[in-house]
Amino acid sequence: MKIGVLLHGNGVYDGTEIHEAVLTLLALAEVGAETVCIAPDVDQYHAINHLTGEEMPETRNVLVESARIARGNIRNLATLTADELDGLVMPGGFGTAKNITKWAFEGPQGAILEPVKQFILDLVSLKKPIVALCMSPTTLAKALEGSGISATLTVGSDREESPYEISGIAAGITSLGHHAEMKTVREISVDRENKIITAPCYMMEASILDVRDNIRAAIDELVVLLKGDD
Repeated sequence: MKIGVLLHGNGVYDGTEIHEAVLTLLALAEVGAETVCIAPDVDQYHAINHLTGEEMPETRNVLVESARIARGNIRNLATLTADELDGLVMPGGFGTAKNITKWAFEGPQGAILEPVKQFILDLVSLKKPIVALCMSPTTLAKALEGSGISATLTVGSDREESPYEISGIAAGITSLGHHAEMKTVREISVDRENKIITAPCYMMEASILDVRDNIRAAIDELVVLLKGDD
C-alpha cells in the first residue's frame, strides 16, 4: 500500500507538527506501507521563532520546509495525482490552518488552497481513505465544503484538558455541514461511510506517548479500511 503524507511546513506554530509527522511515518512503516511525503509549493503565511513565539522577518516556502521532515524525499503536490495513492494521512500543526487554509485567522469562512481541496476531493471520489490528525480535520472540512458530503470528524473533546478552544473549532466544523464528535486523545473517530479517520493528538493535553498511541490507532484503522477494499 502506498500512502501519502501531506505536510505543510516544519514546526508546530507555522507548519507541520514534527512529532505527529514523524510518528505518522513510523506507524506507516510499522504496518508495511510505502510513504510518499507531499506538500504544496507555496510560501508560508509567516515564520515563527519557536523559542520566543515571535514572528520573524523572513519568507519560507512550504515545500522546502516540509522537505526537512521528509529528509529531502518529497514531492510537489502539483506533480501527484490521487490515483497514485491508496490513502492519505494529514498530520497537524498550525501550518494546516495558516498555509493550507486561513482557519487560524478567519475561522471556517477562510479560504483553502484550491490544489489541496481538489486533491482531497479526488481521493474521496476514488473512495481512498483519509486520516486527519490534530487540527487537520478543519482542512478536511473545508475541502469537503459544498461537495454534498457530510463527514464525521473530531478535533478533540471539551470534557478533558486542551490548550485550544475545542468547542469553538467543533462548532466551525459543524457550520460547514459536518458532524463534530468529541473524542479524547485515547480515542479516534471513524467515519466508515466516507472512509475518514480523525484523531485529536496534540489538540488535547497529551504526552508524546499519548500521541504515538493515538496515531497508531488511526493508522491501524486505516489498514482495516484498506483491507475492506480487497
